[in-house]
Amino acid sequence: MTERFFPTKQSSGGAGNHRRDNLTLLSGPISSGKTSLLFQFAINIATASQNNHVVFICHRKRIESNPPFLSQGIDPSSDLFNRIQIKYVDDDEGLRNYFAAFHLHLDLPAAVVIDDFGDYFPNSKGSLMNSRARDMAMVRTLALCHNAITDANKKGACELLLSETSSGDSPRSLFIYKRWIPSIFTVKGHGDGSFLMRRIGSSEKCAKYSIALQYLILEEIVD
Repeated sequence: MTERFFPTKQSSGGAGNHRRDNLTLLSGPISSGKTSLLFQFAINIATASQNNHVVFICHRKRIESNPPFLSQGIDPSSDLFNRIQIKYVDDDEGLRNYFAAFHLHLDLPAAVVIDDFGDYFPNSKGSLMNSRARDMAMVRTLALCHNAITDANKKGACELLLSETSSGDSPRSLFIYKRWIPSIFTVKGHGDGSFLMRRIGSSEKCAKYSIALQYLILEEIVD
């Protein structure tokens, strides 16, 4: 449900009575507020129960230079932020190491969020990772993520949310993501400074939102 990426008064973390997928991808263009959406998702999970905590994985330099915008009414000094652990990971090997040891955690998080997942697998001129090597590295990492979250859900509820920067309507590696991620949301510009977020292959309503005055603002839920 798109509502899970925005402030909610529901104690369920915004999911209501709808079925949740344990693995979700959010894809959209650069500067479309994806990090802010992911962080609001983490806030909703942490708010749902005092026993919930969230691991937010990101690049340190990127998050420090472009921190997420909070929604209006959220107190930056709230104790709930103590239940959101920021974990800095520099490369794809770091991601695989984290999920390979995920089953060893005594206190599993209610959710793991990875900001800019695709950027952990560079494929640019001068890079040592060509297209095929990049795809294989992504497959290995997504397989580890999938297995770790699936195993964790045998013990309790745990979700994984990834974001991917894409220039089109769909992630550039959609064929890979679909193998491991059952729930994929895409973001595209609406032409008036707003963005529309919708779930691929679903008749669910879209969310129209914007980033204004350093706040994440949900404008409306539309058909």
